Amino acid sequence: MIPLLVLLLAQNPVFRDIAPAAGLTRTIPNGGTVTKKYIIETTGSGVAWIDYDNDGLPDAFVVSGPESTSRMYHNEGQGKFRDATDQLGLDRKGWGQGVCAGDFDNDGFTDLFVTYWGQNSLLRNVGGKRFEDVTAKMGLTQDRTRYNTGCAFLDYDNDGHLDLFVANYLKFDFATTPPPGANPYCFYRGIAVNCGPRGLPFDRNLLYHAENGKFRDVSKESGIEAPSGNYALGVLTGDFNGDGLTDIFVACDQTPSILYINQGNGKFEDEALLRGAALDENGRAMSGMGAAAADYLHTGELSIFRTNFSDELETLYRNRGKGEFEDASVESGLGQNTRFVGWGCGFFDFDNDGWPDLLLVNGHAFPEVDRLNIDIKYHQRPILYRNDRGHFVDISETSGPGITTGHSSRGAAFADFDNDGSVEVLVGNQNEPPSLLKTTPGKNHWISLRLEGTRANRSAIGAKVRLTAGGISQYAEVRSGGSYLSQNDLRLHFGLGSATKIDKLEIEWPGGARQTETPATVDRRLTIVERRP
Repeated sequence: MIPLLVLLLAQNPVFRDIAPAAGLTRTIPNGGTVTKKYIIETTGSGVAWIDYDNDGLPDAFVVSGPESTSRMYHNEGQGKFRDATDQLGLDRKGWGQGVCAGDFDNDGFTDLFVTYWGQNSLLRNVGGKRFEDVTAKMGLTQDRTRYNTGCAFLDYDNDGHLDLFVANYLKFDFATTPPPGANPYCFYRGIAVNCGPRGLPFDRNLLYHAENGKFRDVSKESGIEAPSGNYALGVLTGDFNGDGLTDIFVACDQTPSILYINQGNGKFEDEALLRGAALDENGRAMSGMGAAAADYLHTGELSIFRTNFSDELETLYRNRGKGEFEDASVESGLGQNTRFVGWGCGFFDFDNDGWPDLLLVNGHAFPEVDRLNIDIKYHQRPILYRNDRGHFVDISETSGPGITTGHSSRGAAFADFDNDGSVEVLVGNQNEPPSLLKTTPGKNHWISLRLEGTRANRSAIGAKVRLTAGGISQYAEVRSGGSYLSQNDLRLHFGLGSATKIDKLEIEWPGGARQTETPATVDRRLTIVERRP
């Protein structure tokens, strides 16, 4: 008889970091390695998957800083990438933070928005050949220096044109920020560290509406800037209450998280506290960093996962229906890891069994923590949870060197970059090259969907898909942004288990148009274009 432990180990994936072999070898600078004097050195930067030349192979974008250039790596196929940064005209330097993607001009090529401490950049994709900085031309210049973090394109009024949301962490100035140890907010476990976020002034979030070929700042009139006491980081969009309008969740550090509910008249209201998505089950504000959403229970509702600081549990807000949430962290199996500082995260079905699993990447904010010689370290490994029919099981220690090796990680983005049916993870590491985590595809079936809007925005951001196969109905949305300051592949990936056919595929496009498809085969990539009436 085979021991149970052997059986469990045999079922677990083996993830390896293939970044060196793939050509992702350039170090990402992000402040000090032994000590960090300022908080801006701690928040790091995001990563993205974007098929900028429409060749069917997602390319890798790595946001870099300080005073260095973000890098675009072209996917050459066969598991190899080529640095195409200079060729594409990407020469902006600065304190890069986040990235999100969407075809804002509906020309068929995906564009990029990159956030900075300072002026953000809107990069228009010119025919898949180069990127043009159209920030000023499109009305996105800022009146002062801002600490911009997470971002997302969304069509909040369903007019077929992508709008833009930008989170702001806090007001930061090198000249006025106190040095480590200057006040009670500048210590961690008795060690002097960089100051903040507590003690540093709050800032407001931004919303830009697309109109007349430009973006207009509607932050005040829309209600987006109303929340005034939040340190905002990760941004997650979705129709959380099922009314056909895109809402916005913002993970906030040491303050209540925000859930902007779209009122349908150009207005948003923060209903996080009323809906149970602001605090933990004990009524405490957590140190939220990244966020992800999935229908992990097959109820047809999007639940929200949020990463937090060490000495705090990760948070899973289960959607009970119509955007009413409850903290299900402990009962779902997530109430066990408190040594880690979580950042990028995402639901992805690594074994294609039809149940979305969960990965978060970690790394402490303070290099100084290593001086304490305790179980909390600066370099920390990822955490991988298997979704066992709605209950999450930590399988990190037995899932290969890609999971058991520690880094000071920040952004994480998910894509099947080699189109083999298995989703990979691009991870941004502070002062190291990125990681690219890959596992070997199993025997379960899958399908990958690329949606293209006609009346809806071309990227189909905000489109909802319900897929039924093998007696299971799965639900997912196309979204910009998410994780921690990062961008996943815009294609939707569904694991199908042993099912060899799809019984039904239902799409609700932004604006409410519905479309039903019945793909003939599985284990393939499929493009679906919105039908015109």
